[in-house]
Amino acid sequence: MSIEWAGWGLPPLDRAGPEPLRAQLEGGLRAAIRSGRLRPGERLPSSRDLARQLGVSRGLVQDCYGQLLAEGYLTARGGSATRVAATPAPAPAARPAIVVPERLEIDFAPGVPDLASFPRADWAWAVREACRAVPAADLHYPDPRGDRTLRAVLAGYLRRARAAVADPADIVVCAGFAQGLGLALRVIFSAGARTVAFEDPGYGQGEPLTVATRLGFEVVPVPVDEGGIDVSALARSGATAVVLTPAHQSPTGVVLAPDRRHALAAWAAERDAVIVEDDYDAEFRYDREPVGTLQGIAAGRVVLLGTVSTSLAPAMRLGWVVCPPHLTAGIVEEKRLSDRGSPVLDQLALARLIESGRYDRHLRRLRGVYASRRRTLVDALARHAPGVRLTGLAAGFHAVAHLPAGVHEEDVVAAARARSVGLYGMSAFRLSGATTPGQLVLGFGNLGERAIETGVAAVADLISGSGVLRI
Repeated sequence: MSIEWAGWGLPPLDRAGPEPLRAQLEGGLRAAIRSGRLRPGERLPSSRDLARQLGVSRGLVQDCYGQLLAEGYLTARGGSATRVAATPAPAPAARPAIVVPERLEIDFAPGVPDLASFPRADWAWAVREACRAVPAADLHYPDPRGDRTLRAVLAGYLRRARAAVADPADIVVCAGFAQGLGLALRVIFSAGARTVAFEDPGYGQGEPLTVATRLGFEVVPVPVDEGGIDVSALARSGATAVVLTPAHQSPTGVVLAPDRRHALAAWAAERDAVIVEDDYDAEFRYDREPVGTLQGIAAGRVVLLGTVSTSLAPAMRLGWVVCPPHLTAGIVEEKRLSDRGSPVLDQLALARLIESGRYDRHLRRLRGVYASRRRTLVDALARHAPGVRLTGLAAGFHAVAHLPAGVHEEDVVAAARARSVGLYGMSAFRLSGATTPGQLVLGFGNLGERAIETGVAAVADLISGSGVLRI
């Protein structure tokens, strides 16, 4: 007996819709088979019968059946009926529930730059220039190190702006900090290192730690104080690699002291160790010129990682690795195996942006924006919560608020969220997750001055200790 179209629970064909009738029929049959409404071995109507039922041409039905036969949904033998294949395509697995991020009215999330300040007009100009000038030969599979033009431009920029030792031959363009760190750690592990140190507080239990542990490293925390990473503790840790943020320590905001810079270089030479320098927030400093890279005084021992995630936007996914010469070949090979190279047109656009001076102009404007927001944060806390001390304000776009004795940061964070204000405790940045001493990391990069003022006023009683229970 013929199976009626309506019996399959399929919608009628929409003759007025934009989708062709054949595509509608194929989609309906696939869905019926995947869902189990049409079961393995079940007989389908002949193409003549189904065409008559649907009021379409027999050729359309035959083409549809032929396509589904080719895809493995149907089976047919000469002179016999068309049936659902015995092993049809499996029904898709149940989709896990999607967790919708909490929407906060004011969010002091650290590490987020002013996304509205992305230089759209300048970037559009740079992309047009890149498309206009790129030689056809450069549209082939790229050099895994990155486009030669960008590497040359970056070398000049890093020597000028970051006091780095940079040769284009030792620069590898990558998809942001995460990929650059992964490339470096894989090569360091392959070279024999098995213990890597991380600053504490630092990345906490975040992605960098996950990358290191999955590679097989033993991870050891090394404390940070007002002078930066404790080099003596590092020496005692047994690590032969370390990842750190010397120009603007994340999240404390301290700058690595000059004597510790030299001590780190000496440690690396004595232990035949590798330093991975995350050049975090280096462009944004308010009390003096940006501090140069550690790599500048120990180029043979330092892998320097930089990105445009905070200077332009995280979505750009553009960064670079300045390699010690003895690690360059290994990192280039890891990059080649990873993705065969980063998108060339984006690289050329960034090169044009830097060469033209528009990148520097953008950074100067952003320094002014962040300096103004920084003043607003300081002034708002002085008015609304004068007992709260702020540190880490010399650079970047976050600060550390030190809670009064006895005020638990987790209570503050939870109570603030009840008021639709996002606050973030230092515990998230500690490897141990310790909540004492109580501190908050207040990001102001992506908040306007009015939002900063409003947000501080909304939680002032919490961070000063009068609005939450003391422990």
